[in-house]
Amino acid sequence: MRRGLLAAVAATAAALTLVTAAPAAAVAVPEAPEEDPVRAAEYWLEDYGIDEAWKKTRGEGVTIAIIDTGIGKGPVEFEGAVVDGTDVSGVGTPDGRTPVGAVDSNHGSWVASLAAGRGTGEDTGMIGVAPEAELLSVSVGFGSSATKSFTEQIAEAIRWSVDHGADVINMSLTTNVPDWDESWDDAFLYAFQNDVVVVVAAGNRGSGTTRVGAPATIPGVLTVGGVDPDGKASVDASTQGITIGVSAPSEELVGVSADGRLVLWNGTSGAAPIVAGIAALVRAAHPDLDANNVINRIVETARPPAGSTAVHDPLYGYGLVDAAAAVSAKVPSVDANPMGSLSEWIRLYRRAQSDPVPQQPVEPVAVPPLPRPDSAERAASPLLPSGQTLLYGTLPLSVATAAAILVALGVTAAVRRIRLTSRAPSR
Repeated sequence: MRRGLLAAVAATAAALTLVTAAPAAAVAVPEAPEEDPVRAAEYWLEDYGIDEAWKKTRGEGVTIAIIDTGIGKGPVEFEGAVVDGTDVSGVGTPDGRTPVGAVDSNHGSWVASLAAGRGTGEDTGMIGVAPEAELLSVSVGFGSSATKSFTEQIAEAIRWSVDHGADVINMSLTTNVPDWDESWDDAFLYAFQNDVVVVVAAGNRGSGTTRVGAPATIPGVLTVGGVDPDGKASVDASTQGITIGVSAPSEELVGVSADGRLVLWNGTSGAAPIVAGIAALVRAAHPDLDANNVINRIVETARPPAGSTAVHDPLYGYGLVDAAAAVSAKVPSVDANPMGSLSEWIRLYRRAQSDPVPQQPVEPVAVPPLPRPDSAERAASPLLPSGQTLLYGTLPLSVATAAAILVALGVTAAVRRIRLTSRAPSR
């Protein structure tokens, strides 16, 4: 049945393009089928409780920022949905509505249509998970198609989205490596500190991502893995990793291209906006909840996949999303983001840039006075007389010498006198 509907979508795409592009004219309108093939092909609306959640809300009053290649202006499915936008690539237009990139320029439109497409009528055409939410279009360029580095673009895109009222940010992109530039620390913290839910794609094995890469590895983001239409982990259109929070459909997805054509596509790039749309439904139904509790409701109400026994599975995260339960179930509130704390991660792993620890004042310590130093003795030369040599050597020797001199003088005087007496003349 589903394969037939998908074939009908493909066959209908050209006709829908002509309708949206052709000028108004008096034409014969064929009788509408009992069930619109495009709407029927969106199997996730029923299978994941989205149409049930619509009984309570369709996302009115919530803004979703689509940080991607840009949302096209032409498709009727986006009329009234995109309320603002910008370009951070340097090659797009200021409103962010000119698709960027030679190969993947339609990507942003496909993503946006899954999150908040308006359809082409009440029960016809591509409709998003939160069809009454508003969209921000932030165009990003990949590789050589941009004048600025990818890292710089993402940081700027996040800040712009927060400053322009985003309640939810969707990022269907990956770097294929677990680490991220330090400039992203402040950008993602800025989003979390301003109560924004950030939803990111886990990546796809088919495009070379065997394990989740940044930004899906950043603590605090809600990382989305992908499953096939039967709810089993997708082989090519998903990947694995301990940071996956929940899973959503990533195969046989319908998307609206920038020029209005419908396509069938695969990838967690499509699973992420389905979850971003559910986050918008939760925020609309519970406007008093902060971002941490919005994420917690989505995680806590996820359904365990068939055959999974782990509480947290590296393929499915906490399970398959359930929009109806996320919107209506009773879920205890939490004080922290169940997907982790980026600020705590920064404290542990970016110590060189963390705030210095305040120093405690040192109490004065009384130190006793040092003893008086011994008087210094002059170095004695062996050629100079010391006190001992003067007392016991030089002085006695001087006295003896003086006495010997006196005796010698006395003897000499006596001898001279005797000689003089002996020389007297005889008479």
